[in-house]
Amino acid sequence: MTTNNISKLASETSPMEEAVLDIKDLVVHYILEDETVEAVNGISLRLLRGQTLGLIGETGAGKTSTALAVLNLVQAPPGVIKSGAITVCGSDVLKMSPKQLEKIRGKDVSMIFQDPMTSLNPVMTVGEQIAESIRYHEGLSERDALFRAGEMLELVGIPAVRAIEYPHQFSGGMKQRVVIAIALACSPQVLLADEPTSALDVTIQSQVLDMMRDLKAKMGMALVMITHDLGVVAKICDLVAVMYAGKIVEYGTLEEIFNTPRHPYTEGLLNSLPNIRDRKATLIPIRGLMPDPTKLPPGCAFEPRCRYAAEKCKEPLATLAVGGTHTVLCSRYEEPGFHIQLKRGGAHA
Repeated sequence: MTTNNISKLASETSPMEEAVLDIKDLVVHYILEDETVEAVNGISLRLLRGQTLGLIGETGAGKTSTALAVLNLVQAPPGVIKSGAITVCGSDVLKMSPKQLEKIRGKDVSMIFQDPMTSLNPVMTVGEQIAESIRYHEGLSERDALFRAGEMLELVGIPAVRAIEYPHQFSGGMKQRVVIAIALACSPQVLLADEPTSALDVTIQSQVLDMMRDLKAKMGMALVMITHDLGVVAKICDLVAVMYAGKIVEYGTLEEIFNTPRHPYTEGLLNSLPNIRDRKATLIPIRGLMPDPTKLPPGCAFEPRCRYAAEKCKEPLATLAVGGTHTVLCSRYEEPGFHIQLKRGGAHA
């Protein structure tokens, strides 16, 4: 079975349940004076209420551009959403006016940006910054909005009395909690988290992930976790989309991706992890670098780095169904005897 889209099978699951986030054939390019950066090249994803999707891949794979497109925040120029459809809670965000977009950002869909240091206004108290969104979307008075802001701080583990303090009075972990409180203030249906723990130490990272998982369950929202950290994915995600050079090369449940990977790039990511069963085992890095996004090949973009590469890999690709919602973008997957080799004692979900 073949299809031109890596996530077609995912789009066909649970047909009776409406997706809170539905991305179809999204293409995002950055058109510069002398060249075009092909950041996102025809991806599709579908997420139901309560699900958590891990969007993983190296820096430059197109993960953040995908998230910005969901909010219709791709900066133009040079960014252009060339084609595709993005539906959030039944509304196509790419067809909305600026006024309509203001109403759904923060209300239906929110985003936790990568660096909390640059996400907060240094001259406003954290309470005022949380209350700002609440006043706009909920129509509450300033007093009631500030009271709700205090409740949101309590929800993320910060005493409400600290609402009168400024960002510089908080640690890095506390700032990230404030950013999360802002994103959750109006109970969004979809939360996009772009490397939400990358600036935190390991201890605080674990606390923030536990908190996000608990809040997601409590609020029933869908969560897209954008990361290159497979440990984060294993801790919090139900579904995984592996992204490379602007395309989703493998998609499936957490167990399918971690235990039975089918794409050589996924194999490379998992084999790059430390082997907890054999402390003396050496890491197996992926050789080479990601391709230049301004000069992507017509075939598999991973072919120059792939140890399984063959001449056919230089030809246009078709997505193959592995089974259920598990799909893979690989020319060699269905060849007799072809199988991915995880190192002994590799990562398991």
